[in-house]
Amino acid sequence: MNWQEVCANPNLRNLPFKIELNEYGQVVMSPVKVYHSAFQGVIGTLLHRLLNGYILDGCAIATPMSTKVADVAWVSPERFQIIREEDECSIAPEICIEVISSSNSKKEIREKIALYFSQGALECWTCNDRGNMSFYTPGGRLEKSALAPDFPVQIDL
Repeated sequence: MNWQEVCANPNLRNLPFKIELNEYGQVVMSPVKVYHSAFQGVIGTLLHRLLNGYILDGCAIATPMSTKVADVAWVSPERFQIIREEDECSIAPEICIEVISSSNSKKEIREKIALYFSQGALECWTCNDRGNMSFYTPGGRLEKSALAPDFPVQIDL
């Protein structure tokens, strides 16, 4: 199965799960808890206030290991013009963010971050279940975001 087939399948619409594809074209669904959705909303709102561009919630990104979905992403107006009509982003947004769930392994998050960087992301962030933010570039971890230096390192719900 490819991402276009997932998008067109009426049985996969409006599911209460995040959907991705693995490297074998299999649909992978991950249920999310309320705190996960709340962090997504707060992160998107803060990014919208700090940066000029577009907030993408549940952003599908084509990667060498099939389609991965960033929980939240920020894309500049320039890059948005490249991807706006696509079913899945052919180039990653500049910032890709993962809210870490209890079902996520550290290995899975590391792999997703590496895939986002391979597709052109400039920064990848993670948010744990306590709202602690971590910021990464392809060169390693940062104390704070270089693209959004005023973004907090701790989010309270």
